[in-house]
Amino acid sequence: MAQHKSLKAASRIATRRNVLKRFERVNLLIAKGKWKEGQRGLGLPKTKPE
Repeated sequence: MAQHKSLKAASRIATRRNVLKRFERVNLLIAKGKWKEGQRGLGLPKTKPE
């Protein structure tokens, strides 16, 4: 049985993702200075990975 092509290359995992997890988005907003302490983590503005 052949292995699926998405499982073969480990180098593909290191590619840049275009969707961030919630904690990554919060960290990015903190770095940009757009996060207020005590703000909820729901309904975050859209962010692009850098």
